[in-house]
Amino acid sequence: MTVHPYGAWPSPITAEMLATAGAALGEAHLDDGIVYWTEMRPTEGGRGVVCKGDPHTAPVDVTPDGFDARTRVHEYGGGAYTVHRGTVYFSNRPDARVYRQPEGGRPEPITPDTGGAHRYADGTITPDGRWWIGVRERHDLGPAVADVVNELIAFPTDGSAEPRVLATGRDFYSSLRVARDGARLAWLEWDLPWMPWDGTELFVAPLSGEAELGAPALVAGRAAEESIWDPEWSPSGDLVFASDRTGWWNLECVRDGERRVLYAAEAEFGYPQWVMGEQSFGFLSDGRIVCMYDRDARTSIAVLDPATAELTDLDLPYDALHGGPGLDVGGSTIVFTAGSPTRPSELVWLDFSARSVDVIRTSMEAPVDDAYYSVPEAIEFPTEGDLEAHALYYPPANPGATGPEDARPPLIVLAHGGPTSHTTAAFDLGMQFWTSRGFAIVDVNYGGSTGYGREYRQRLNGMWGVVDLQDCVNAARFLVDRADVDGGRIVVRGGSAGGYVVMCALTFTDVFAAGASYFGIADLVPFADGDTHKFESRYEHTMIGPWPEAEDTYRARSPINFTDLLSTPMLVLQGAEDEVVPPSQAELIVAALERKHIPHAYLLYPGEGHGFRKAETIANARNAELSFYGQILGFEPAGDVPKLAIVDL
Repeated sequence: MTVHPYGAWPSPITAEMLATAGAALGEAHLDDGIVYWTEMRPTEGGRGVVCKGDPHTAPVDVTPDGFDARTRVHEYGGGAYTVHRGTVYFSNRPDARVYRQPEGGRPEPITPDTGGAHRYADGTITPDGRWWIGVRERHDLGPAVADVVNELIAFPTDGSAEPRVLATGRDFYSSLRVARDGARLAWLEWDLPWMPWDGTELFVAPLSGEAELGAPALVAGRAAEESIWDPEWSPSGDLVFASDRTGWWNLECVRDGERRVLYAAEAEFGYPQWVMGEQSFGFLSDGRIVCMYDRDARTSIAVLDPATAELTDLDLPYDALHGGPGLDVGGSTIVFTAGSPTRPSELVWLDFSARSVDVIRTSMEAPVDDAYYSVPEAIEFPTEGDLEAHALYYPPANPGATGPEDARPPLIVLAHGGPTSHTTAAFDLGMQFWTSRGFAIVDVNYGGSTGYGREYRQRLNGMWGVVDLQDCVNAARFLVDRADVDGGRIVVRGGSAGGYVVMCALTFTDVFAAGASYFGIADLVPFADGDTHKFESRYEHTMIGPWPEAEDTYRARSPINFTDLLSTPMLVLQGAEDEVVPPSQAELIVAALERKHIPHAYLLYPGEGHGFRKAETIANARNAELSFYGQILGFEPAGDVPKLAIVDL
């Protein structure tokens, strides 16, 4: 082990490795003894590919070259495909049409060509295979965000007729589930200004053989007061879902109009619905429920007996999710995607009867020895209001390097996006990129994060830009006081809502030496005026306050209005085609940095949206960020890292 300055440790984990080492796995579905799933592949320009496999055959691609199985519904997508008896139905991102792909055949479009104006997601196929029922999002009714219309629709799976509207008039629909006998349909609805974790309503209606709905009945949920997650039909015909009316997303059941909690716990059996198509529980053939749940920053996979309320955790080497939940159950077969702090996310096939486990696919083959991997410590730390907040602390880890005896490592404070989301301990090669070079990281689940109950989630209501910033600052101070890190070399990074934290941190505090904002928010006012997409167009109503009544608060929380306080170097990274946080936000803060001659760099990536997907972008951005920190903090990064041109350095 040799001594190197912190930040300059030699590491085998390169930026190029981050971009090419694997693919994101998601949306596992069982169909006739085969598991299907999606892969997002940076080396193919971020293309979405539906794949299939089983424990006895090697995985194969279903989606051919030239197609991209993704959707832009809600801009974040999800629920881009479904499968029925070997036939895959998927939304193709370039033209937004739904395609039918028989087993072994080529995809054929089954929805009209609207030039991308009609988007489809969250589709399900009726048991007889005749109808696709799902969500359509229309962008052809006017130029304003308010002109976008979401609705429930149905169309024949052979494409013989155009889509027919089943329900319209609400702002959003999701989570369509056809009962096993095909006679009922369940779904979720909600309206602006609420987000799905604020409150949704669960409806059930009779469904005819011609895909016509009877009168819908409200089963559970209430705007702004109760959030429902993932309704599923049990083998006996009961409707099971997660509700947070107890303060935690717990599983409940409706039978003959009567509602009951299946298992009461201070744990989350539901997740924030940022994307379509996620599922966190399913049923064994005997009616027992296989479920995922989060408690104390750890994910468990368990079996719940609804008759006895007995919950049994499965002894599996998986305790973290990278992204949202993906699980499906058929008979005694369970498929899911999960990982651990040292195990990349895997698609797992569990035969519950035989107690056998097979890994169908891994998100990446471990590219380096696991001695380079930092295992996080879950920490609680004091914050404002005599409260505690949560984070994951990653110390530096490198078997061949150590820092000087009289030094402490620099700290990266990481603020997750959302903001109504959370970070997990799932293996992330991007984390190890930093820790293997001698950085420490604190990944903050600030107040407002999910995974800790509704009360914790609502800490950010009316306090966006305050509570999240305070918790990030207090996480750093906690580690400085504990003598883990160098208090003079703290940087902050984050994307989207996390990028907003970066801009607030460098404007309103003097704690940080530098920051890196990925597609962050500089001015909240344009979002209140509709300068974003429909899904989040009223998000600030809860996070800040009603517009225009709370206009003064919007302006007071916008860093761009206080650039006189700004003096800290900043790296700004932005996708040129971002519809969620447009490039105009980045340009506002860059203009202020230029005007004040503050050291900065601005990287605008053509062809990228909200979240970078291309391999070349991912590698370039990470190398630029490392070079930026090196020049600001005063170290020379090890390896072949191109030097970033920093303005006014």
